[in-house]
Formats: sequence, C-alpha cells, structure tokens
Amino acid sequence: MHDDYQAMPFRPTSGRGRHCTGGAATLAAAPWRYLLDLDGTLIRDGAALPGAAALLEALHGRYAIVSNNSTDTAGGLARKLRRMGLSVAPAQLVLAGEMTVNWLWRTSPEARVLLLGSPALRRYAKWMGCRLVERDPDVVLLARDPHFDYDKLSLAVNVLRAGARLVVTNPDLSHPGDDGTCVPETGTLLAALTACAEVRPECIIGKPSAALFREGLRRLQARPAQALMIGDNPATDAMGAIALGMSFLLLGTGPGAEAETPAQLLDTWCSGRKALHFRLNSA
Repeated sequence: MHDDYQAMPFRPTSGRGRHCTGGAATLAAAPWRYLLDLDGTLIRDGAALPGAAALLEALHGRYAIVSNNSTDTAGGLARKLRRMGLSVAPAQLVLAGEMTVNWLWRTSPEARVLLLGSPALRRYAKWMGCRLVERDPDVVLLARDPHFDYDKLSLAVNVLRAGARLVVTNPDLSHPGDDGTCVPETGTLLAALTACAEVRPECIIGKPSAALFREGLRRLQARPAQALMIGDNPATDAMGAIALGMSFLLLGTGPGAEAETPAQLLDTWCSGRKALHFRLNSA
C-alpha cells in the first residue's frame, strides 16, 4: 500500500448482525459511523453484490448511503433496493439529485429552472416548489438525463451563452451497467455543454464535493473524525472523504482495493486473518 495508508485490525463496534471477534482493537476509541457508496460498492449490474445485505445488517443504525445518483428519489430508490434484497429506509439515502434540487430551491426559490434530468427528478423538483420552465430559464440544472438529445443540447447551450447559470448534480462520467456495459453519466453531458457553451458550472453538488458527506454525517449525528467512508471510486469517494477529515476504505477491483465485494470485506473484517488497510484522517 501507499505510505499514507496504515494497517489496523478493524471490526464493527456494534450492530445486530455478525459479531466479529478478529483483531485486537477497534479502529478508534470514538464510536464509529459509516458512510457507504452505492453503485460498485453495494450494487452492480442492477443487483446487490454478495454480502451487501449482511454488511448493512452488521452496520445497522450506524450508516448512511451517500450516492451520486441523480436519477432516482430516495423513496423510489429504496423500493428498488428492497427488490434487490437490501432493506434501506429513504432517510438513509443521501442522493446527489435530490440534494441539488434542495440546494437550488433553498438558495434561489424564485429561479426559473430548465431541468435536464429524469422524470422522477422533475417530479421531485415540482413537488419541492421549483419553477420548471422550457424557455428563458435563470438556471440550467443538469442531471443524468436518459432522454438527452441534440435539441436539449442546443437549447441548454444557447440559454447558458445568454447568461443562465449552470448547476450540476454530479461529475461522474459513467457508471457500470448490465453485463459490463458503460452507462454515460451526468459528467459526460456536462462535457458536451461546457465544450459548446464555454461556461463553467456554478457548483457541482455530488461527490467529491462535501455536501453529500456533510448531510450523511448530519443524519448520523457524527463528526468527520468519527466516520469511515467505504466506497469504490478513489476520485469521488476517497478524495471527498479525506478532504473532509474522514477515514476511507476502498472496495472493488481497482488498485489498492481491500476486497472486491462486501462479502469479502466482511470475511476479512471478521476473521482477523489479515489487517485491513485504509486511509486515516489527520484529525
């Protein structure tokens, strides 16, 4: 591992699930809370990864999921996760799409908004009270839009060139799809807009920015130094967590990953056969 990583025995400090006896000490003296990524960490190809349900059970009452998902609402995503066998309450889901809508409504409640996003996110924005328009917007809110096309690109580019502000849910270029396919994400659409309109976003709410992490910590009533982020993306999950003073553990198939699946993580975590490596915060 890199020099800025350390190895320590690691086990859950409480929870209803498996009680792990391996290891000589917990990660820190303070009670631990956990922020979890979703795609690539708990689910992949529209299904739960092996051990995902067991991991959530082991961390029962001590976790929040922070995801750059800008397609779903928390209620809709919770229902999808239940069909995958993951029992997650909507209040445990902190999503980039909803967070961006909330921020925009809070900071610019009278703004005329051109929202490029999913039907679910548009319904949520209307429910929140955002003024959605198709012409002469003050703000272009860009999310992952499954129906993005040339007409939408042309419309958004020209209103941005005319002075509309650009607000973006998340910077991801893609996420894994079914059977190893690549699903274009919000960041890819953003690249097209900025290349043509020659503007920069006013803000990007999703990871690695701090907003989702802070909201997850708020819901858990935890400080950054008390929390461990578990995710699969060093550029969003790790960078954002470490910048905020949180510790980070990497899952997946990339360099430095401690385990490919939650099942492998739990096996290592509980068996004590080897120490886990993770980035420690500097607090």
